[in-house]
Amino acid sequence: MVRYTDIAMLIRLVLVLACSLWPVVTSHAAVSLSDAAPSDSVQAVPLRQLVQDYLTTEDTEQAKELLTAILQNKDATVSALEEIIRAGPSYDSQPVGVLPEMRVVVRDRTYEVSLAVPDSYRPSNSYGLVVCLHGAGFTGAAYLERWRPRLGEDYLLACPTYPQGAWFTRRAEDLVLATIRAVQRRYRIAPDRIFLTGMSNGGIGAWLIGMHHATRFAGIVPMSSGIDTVLFPFLENLRGTPAYIIHGMRDEVMPVELSRTIVKELARLGYPYVYREHDKTHPLAGGHFFPREELPDLVKWLNGQRRAPLSKSLTVVRDASHLLPFGWVRIDATDRIAAFSEDLVDRGDEAIRQRTYAKLHAEITASNRIEVRIERVQSFSLFLNDRLIDLTQPVTVVTNGRISFEGLVSPNVETLLQQARLRQDPQLPFPVHLRIAVPPTPAP
Repeated sequence: MVRYTDIAMLIRLVLVLACSLWPVVTSHAAVSLSDAAPSDSVQAVPLRQLVQDYLTTEDTEQAKELLTAILQNKDATVSALEEIIRAGPSYDSQPVGVLPEMRVVVRDRTYEVSLAVPDSYRPSNSYGLVVCLHGAGFTGAAYLERWRPRLGEDYLLACPTYPQGAWFTRRAEDLVLATIRAVQRRYRIAPDRIFLTGMSNGGIGAWLIGMHHATRFAGIVPMSSGIDTVLFPFLENLRGTPAYIIHGMRDEVMPVELSRTIVKELARLGYPYVYREHDKTHPLAGGHFFPREELPDLVKWLNGQRRAPLSKSLTVVRDASHLLPFGWVRIDATDRIAAFSEDLVDRGDEAIRQRTYAKLHAEITASNRIEVRIERVQSFSLFLNDRLIDLTQPVTVVTNGRISFEGLVSPNVETLLQQARLRQDPQLPFPVHLRIAVPPTPAP
C-alpha cells in the first residue's frame, strides 16, 4: 500500500526536477449578478444577442444590465431562452494550425496556452477538445508538440502552462476551467466531447480536477501518476465519467502501484475504466513515459466516448472548499468536514487524514420521484428541467428515507439565465432551483 507521505514525497521529488521556481496567482473571482437599469441601446438589441452577450461578458456591471434587459423582454420565456442557450453562439472564422501564444487571464494574471486547431476546422462543425497537462520541467508548448500529431482532424488540443506543473493546486484547477471556457468562446466545441489528460504531475491534476468536475468531461486520461488513498472517496464522483489509465511497470518516478490501487478501487465501485500497463522504457525517462504504441487504442477510445450530460443517477463527494454544482445537484451546507487549502493534496488537516467528507447520491427512481442519500449534509440543491422531470406534475424528494419535499416546482427565467452563465454549458439548462434543508436526525 502506498502511504500518503509516500506520494507527497514523490510530488516533491518531481518538483525538484523542475528547472525554475515560478510565481503563483490567485483564482478567478465569482460573478455576482443583481438588478440594473438597462440603457436604451441595450433594450434595442435582439433577444438572442442579449442572451449571448449576457452569457459571455466578463464585465460584471454589463452582465447586470443585460440580465435586467432580458427579464424585461416580453419574449423572454423559459422555452425561448432554453432554445437560445442550447443553440449556443454563432462562430466566425478563427486561426487554425498551431497557436502557441494564446492567453488566458485568471484574476489579473496571464497564462500561456498552446492551442492546436485542425487545418480543416470549420465554424459550422463541432469538434472535440482535449486539454493536456504537462509534467514538471515542461511547458504547454513542449507538450503540445508531443500530442499534436496524435489526434487527427476531429479535435482541438489545448495545453496550458502552469508553474512547475503543479496541477494539484486550486489555482491550477481554475486555470484548466478557464482554458476550456476561453477555447469555447472562439471555437465550436461539442460540450459532450471534452477530455482531460495529463502526464506525471499533469496526471495527478487529471485525477484531481477530473474528480471534482467529473460531469464536465467525457473522460479523463491520467498517465504515469496517482493519488493517495485519502483522496479515494472522490473517485466516487466518476460514476458516469470513464477513465483511461496508462502506467509503466518500470516507472521509478511514480511507482506503478499508484495506478494499480486506483484500478482496484474503480473495480470495487463498478465504475467504467480502461487500464493499460506497459513494460517499455525510454533512454531519458526510464519507464516514466507514454509509449507511442499506446496511441492507436487511446485515440480509438476517445473517438467512442460521449458525455451523458443528464444522467438520472449522480454521486458527489465534496470537501468544504468545493461546494460547487455537480450536474443537477449541489451540496450547500455540511457538518464539519475536511477543507483543502490551495494545495489539493493538502495533508495538514486531520479531517482530510480521516477522510471526513460530505457525500450525496441522488437518483430519479420513478416519474417525478427523486431519492437522495446523504452523509454529513445539512442542505442541498436540485437543479431541474423538463428532460429530468415533468414540470407540470408534483415532485417528490425523499432524503434518507423521509419525504423532504412534495409539490409543484416553478420554472424561472432568472434561475435559467444565472445557471447558464455560471456553468457555461449549453447542454445543461436549468430553470428550476429547489433547495432542500435537511432536518436534524431525531435523537434515539
